[in-house]
Amino acid sequence: MQGGLDGRSRNMRMTFVALTMVALWVPVMAQAQWKTPWYYEGKSGTEHWASLDPDYATCGNGKAQSPIDIRATQKAELPPLRFIDKSAPLKYLVNNGRTIRVDYHAPGSGDWLIVGDLRYQLTQFHFHRPSEEYVQGRPYDMALHLMYETSDGKVAGVTVFLKSGRANATLQKLWDHMPQVAGNAQEIPGIEINPAGLLPQDTAYYTYTGSLSAPPCTEDVTWYVLKTPMEISAEQIKAFARLYPHDVRPLQPLNGRVVKESE
Repeated sequence: MQGGLDGRSRNMRMTFVALTMVALWVPVMAQAQWKTPWYYEGKSGTEHWASLDPDYATCGNGKAQSPIDIRATQKAELPPLRFIDKSAPLKYLVNNGRTIRVDYHAPGSGDWLIVGDLRYQLTQFHFHRPSEEYVQGRPYDMALHLMYETSDGKVAGVTVFLKSGRANATLQKLWDHMPQVAGNAQEIPGIEINPAGLLPQDTAYYTYTGSLSAPPCTEDVTWYVLKTPMEISAEQIKAFARLYPHDVRPLQPLNGRVVKESE
Protein backbone atom coordinates (compact mmCIF):
# COMPACT_ATOMS: atom_id res chain seq x y z
CA MET A 1 0.00 0.00 0.00
CA GLN A 2 2.82 2.35 0.92
CA GLY A 3 4.46 1.65 -2.47
CA GLY A 4 1.22 2.61 -4.24
CA LEU A 5 1.01 5.87 -2.32
CA ASP A 6 4.65 6.64 -3.14
CA GLY A 7 3.93 5.95 -6.80
CA ARG A 8 0.91 8.26 -6.80
CA SER A 9 2.94 10.94 -5.02
CA ARG A 10 5.66 10.71 -7.63
CA ASN A 11 3.08 10.97 -10.41
CA MET A 12 1.52 14.00 -8.75
CA ARG A 13 4.92 15.65 -8.41
CA MET A 14 5.73 14.93 -12.07
CA THR A 15 2.37 16.35 -13.14
CA PHE A 16 2.97 19.48 -11.05
CA VAL A 17 6.42 19.97 -12.59
CA ALA A 18 5.01 19.51 -16.10
CA LEU A 19 2.23 22.03 -15.49
CA THR A 20 4.72 24.47 -14.01
CA MET A 21 6.91 24.17 -17.11
CA VAL A 22 3.90 24.83 -19.32
CA ALA A 23 2.97 27.87 -17.24
CA LEU A 24 6.49 29.22 -17.58
CA TRP A 25 6.41 28.62 -21.33
CA VAL A 26 3.15 30.49 -21.96
CA PRO A 27 4.59 34.03 -21.64
CA VAL A 28 7.24 33.17 -24.22
CA MET A 29 4.62 31.95 -26.68
CA ALA A 30 2.44 34.96 -25.90
CA GLN A 31 5.15 37.24 -27.27
CA ALA A 32 3.90 36.25 -30.71
CA GLN A 33 0.85 38.47 -30.08
CA TRP A 34 0.25 42.06 -29.00
CA LYS A 35 -2.00 43.33 -26.23
CA THR A 36 -3.40 46.02 -28.52
CA PRO A 37 -3.84 45.15 -32.21
CA TRP A 38 -2.06 47.26 -34.81
CA TYR A 39 -1.74 47.16 -38.58
CA TYR A 40 0.06 48.98 -41.37
CA GLU A 41 -3.01 50.74 -42.78
CA GLY A 42 -6.37 52.05 -41.65
CA LYS A 43 -7.47 53.25 -38.21
CA SER A 44 -4.79 51.13 -36.54
CA GLY A 45 -2.16 51.94 -39.17
CA THR A 46 1.31 53.41 -38.86
CA GLU A 47 0.09 57.01 -38.36
CA HIS A 48 -1.93 55.94 -35.32
CA TRP A 49 0.40 53.48 -33.57
CA ALA A 50 1.43 55.91 -30.84
CA SER A 51 -2.17 56.60 -29.81
CA LEU A 52 -3.35 52.98 -29.80
CA ASP A 53 -1.73 52.06 -26.48
CA PRO A 54 0.43 53.93 -23.93
CA ASP A 55 3.04 51.20 -24.41
CA TYR A 56 3.32 52.29 -28.05
CA ALA A 57 4.06 55.94 -27.25
CA THR A 58 7.66 55.62 -28.42
CA CYS A 59 6.35 55.06 -31.95
CA GLY A 60 5.44 58.76 -31.90
CA ASN A 61 7.90 60.46 -29.56
CA GLY A 62 11.01 58.33 -30.08
CA LYS A 63 14.09 60.03 -31.51
CA ALA A 64 15.93 56.92 -32.74
CA GLN A 65 13.29 55.11 -34.77
CA SER A 66 13.52 52.60 -37.62
CA PRO A 67 13.51 52.15 -40.57
CA ILE A 68 15.73 54.76 -42.21
CA ASP A 69 17.04 55.75 -45.63
CA ILE A 70 20.78 55.03 -45.66
CA ARG A 71 22.49 57.84 -47.51
CA ALA A 72 25.53 59.51 -45.92
CA THR A 73 27.69 57.00 -44.06
CA GLN A 74 30.88 57.07 -42.05
CA LYS A 75 33.50 54.45 -43.01
CA ALA A 76 34.88 52.73 -39.92
CA GLU A 77 36.87 49.72 -38.78
CA LEU A 78 33.99 47.59 -37.56
CA PRO A 79 34.10 44.03 -36.22
CA PRO A 80 33.02 41.33 -38.69
CA LEU A 81 29.64 39.68 -38.31
CA ARG A 82 29.90 35.99 -37.50
CA PHE A 83 26.78 33.90 -38.06
CA ILE A 84 26.58 30.46 -36.48
CA ASP A 85 23.56 28.63 -37.85
CA LYS A 86 22.34 25.05 -37.94
CA SER A 87 19.57 23.04 -39.54
CA ALA A 88 16.66 22.41 -37.19
CA PRO A 89 13.03 21.29 -37.44
CA LEU A 90 10.60 24.00 -38.54
CA LYS A 91 8.52 24.23 -35.37
CA TYR A 92 7.18 27.76 -35.23
CA LEU A 93 6.07 29.04 -38.65
CA VAL A 94 3.38 31.66 -38.21
CA ASN A 95 1.24 34.05 -40.21
CA ASN A 96 0.65 36.66 -37.52
CA GLY A 97 -1.62 38.90 -39.56
CA ARG A 98 1.21 41.29 -40.43
CA THR A 99 3.93 39.11 -41.95
CA ILE A 100 5.27 35.57 -42.20
CA ARG A 101 7.58 34.79 -39.27
CA VAL A 102 9.67 31.93 -37.94
CA ASP A 103 10.12 31.93 -34.16
CA TYR A 104 13.01 30.48 -32.18
CA HIS A 105 12.50 29.93 -28.46
CA ALA A 106 15.64 30.26 -26.31
CA PRO A 107 17.47 28.42 -24.93
CA GLY A 108 16.68 25.87 -27.63
CA SER A 109 18.02 27.91 -30.55
CA GLY A 110 21.56 27.10 -31.62
CA ASP A 111 21.73 30.04 -34.03
CA TRP A 112 23.97 32.94 -33.10
CA LEU A 113 25.27 36.29 -34.26
CA ILE A 114 28.67 37.21 -32.83
CA VAL A 115 29.89 40.81 -33.11
CA GLY A 116 33.14 41.47 -31.29
CA ASP A 117 32.54 40.47 -27.67
CA LEU A 118 28.77 40.37 -28.06
CA ARG A 119 26.97 37.07 -28.58
CA TYR A 120 23.35 37.33 -29.72
CA GLN A 121 20.88 34.44 -29.99
CA LEU A 122 18.37 34.29 -32.84
CA THR A 123 14.82 34.83 -31.56
CA GLN A 124 12.86 35.14 -34.83
CA PHE A 125 12.99 36.21 -38.44
CA HIS A 126 10.32 37.72 -40.68
CA PHE A 127 9.78 39.42 -44.04
CA HIS A 128 8.77 42.80 -45.48
CA ARG A 129 7.63 43.89 -48.92
CA PRO A 130 9.21 46.09 -50.13
CA SER A 131 12.25 46.52 -47.89
CA GLU A 132 11.71 48.84 -44.95
CA GLU A 133 15.22 50.29 -45.15
CA TYR A 134 16.17 52.27 -48.23
CA VAL A 135 19.66 52.76 -49.65
CA GLN A 136 20.26 56.05 -51.44
CA GLY A 137 16.55 56.72 -51.64
CA ARG A 138 15.53 53.35 -53.07
CA PRO A 139 14.02 50.20 -51.52
CA TYR A 140 14.67 46.60 -52.52
CA ASP A 141 11.93 44.20 -53.63
CA MET A 142 11.73 42.66 -50.16
CA ALA A 143 13.76 42.33 -46.98
CA LEU A 144 14.40 39.74 -44.32
CA HIS A 145 14.74 40.88 -40.71
CA LEU A 146 16.52 38.50 -38.32
CA MET A 147 16.13 39.51 -34.67
CA TYR A 148 18.67 38.58 -32.01
CA GLU A 149 19.09 39.11 -28.27
CA THR A 150 21.95 38.73 -25.77
CA SER A 151 21.54 36.99 -22.43
CA ASP A 152 21.34 40.42 -20.74
CA GLY A 153 18.66 41.77 -23.07
CA LYS A 154 20.55 43.72 -25.74
CA VAL A 155 18.65 43.50 -29.03
CA ALA A 156 20.08 43.48 -32.55
CA GLY A 157 18.43 43.27 -35.94
CA VAL A 158 20.02 42.10 -39.19
CA THR A 159 18.55 43.22 -42.50
CA VAL A 160 19.07 41.11 -45.61
CA PHE A 161 17.83 42.80 -48.77
CA LEU A 162 16.02 40.52 -51.22
CA LYS A 163 15.91 41.18 -54.96
CA SER A 164 14.27 39.45 -57.88
CA GLY A 165 16.45 36.80 -59.51
CA ARG A 166 16.97 33.10 -58.92
CA ALA A 167 14.72 31.16 -56.58
CA ASN A 168 16.00 30.59 -53.04
CA ALA A 169 15.68 26.97 -51.88
CA THR A 170 15.54 27.80 -48.17
CA LEU A 171 12.82 30.39 -48.71
CA GLN A 172 10.86 27.93 -50.82
CA LYS A 173 10.67 25.50 -47.89
CA LEU A 174 8.88 28.23 -45.95
CA TRP A 175 6.67 29.31 -48.84
CA ASP A 176 5.58 25.71 -49.52
CA HIS A 177 4.01 25.67 -46.06
CA MET A 178 3.21 29.37 -45.65
CA PRO A 179 -0.05 29.73 -43.68
CA GLN A 180 -2.60 31.53 -45.85
CA VAL A 181 -4.57 32.93 -42.91
CA ALA A 182 -3.45 34.44 -39.62
CA GLY A 183 -3.28 32.05 -36.70
CA ASN A 184 -1.05 30.27 -34.23
CA ALA A 185 2.45 29.05 -34.97
CA GLN A 186 2.58 25.75 -36.83
CA GLU A 187 5.05 22.89 -36.65
CA ILE A 188 5.85 21.51 -40.09
CA PRO A 189 6.81 17.82 -39.67
CA GLY A 190 9.75 16.57 -41.69
CA ILE A 191 10.98 20.02 -42.70
CA GLU A 192 14.25 21.50 -41.46
CA ILE A 193 15.41 25.08 -41.92
CA ASN A 194 18.89 26.57 -41.76
CA PRO A 195 18.89 30.40 -41.65
CA ALA A 196 22.31 30.37 -43.31
CA GLY A 197 20.50 29.71 -46.60
CA LEU A 198 19.04 33.21 -46.37
CA LEU A 199 22.34 35.00 -45.77
CA PRO A 200 24.86 36.27 -48.35
CA GLN A 201 28.48 35.16 -48.18
CA ASP A 202 29.67 38.76 -48.09
CA THR A 203 28.53 40.22 -44.77
CA ALA A 204 29.86 43.78 -45.15
CA TYR A 205 27.33 46.06 -43.52
CA TYR A 206 25.94 49.40 -42.44
CA THR A 207 25.10 49.86 -38.77
CA TYR A 208 23.12 52.34 -36.74
CA THR A 209 21.16 52.58 -33.50
CA GLY A 210 17.44 52.37 -34.06
CA SER A 211 14.28 50.67 -32.86
CA LEU A 212 11.89 47.86 -33.48
CA SER A 213 10.07 48.85 -36.66
CA ALA A 214 6.70 47.75 -35.26
CA PRO A 215 4.91 48.45 -31.96
CA PRO A 216 6.02 49.02 -29.28
CA CYS A 217 8.86 50.61 -31.34
CA THR A 218 11.37 49.99 -28.53
CA GLU A 219 14.65 51.85 -29.07
CA ASP A 220 18.29 50.90 -28.38
CA VAL A 221 18.20 48.25 -31.09
CA THR A 222 21.50 47.87 -32.96
CA TRP A 223 20.82 47.34 -36.65
CA TYR A 224 23.21 45.63 -39.03
CA VAL A 225 22.10 46.16 -42.62
CA LEU A 226 23.95 43.84 -45.00
CA LYS A 227 25.11 45.52 -48.21
CA THR A 228 24.90 42.42 -50.40
CA PRO A 229 21.35 41.38 -51.33
CA MET A 230 20.11 37.82 -51.76
CA GLU A 231 18.18 36.73 -54.82
CA ILE A 232 14.70 35.24 -54.69
CA SER A 233 12.46 34.57 -57.66
CA ALA A 234 9.72 36.82 -58.97
CA GLU A 235 7.27 34.02 -58.18
CA GLN A 236 8.47 33.89 -54.57
CA ILE A 237 7.93 37.64 -54.29
CA LYS A 238 4.43 37.31 -55.77
CA ALA A 239 3.54 34.50 -53.36
CA PHE A 240 4.30 36.76 -50.39
CA ALA A 241 2.64 39.78 -52.01
CA ARG A 242 -0.64 37.90 -52.36
CA LEU A 243 -0.80 37.96 -48.56
CA TYR A 244 1.15 41.12 -47.72
CA PRO A 245 1.64 43.53 -50.62
CA HIS A 246 2.90 46.36 -48.39
CA ASP A 247 3.90 45.46 -44.81
CA VAL A 248 6.31 48.31 -44.13
CA ARG A 249 6.59 51.23 -41.77
CA PRO A 250 7.37 54.62 -43.38
CA LEU A 251 10.94 55.92 -43.18
CA GLN A 252 11.85 57.67 -39.94
CA PRO A 253 14.06 60.77 -39.47
CA LEU A 254 17.70 60.24 -38.54
CA ASN A 255 17.66 63.03 -35.91
CA GLY A 256 21.43 63.37 -36.04
CA ARG A 257 22.26 59.67 -35.89
CA VAL A 258 25.39 58.50 -37.68
CA VAL A 259 25.28 55.46 -39.95
CA LYS A 260 28.60 53.62 -39.97
CA GLU A 261 29.79 51.49 -42.87
CA SER A 262 32.26 48.62 -42.61
CA GLU A 263 35.40 48.99 -44.71
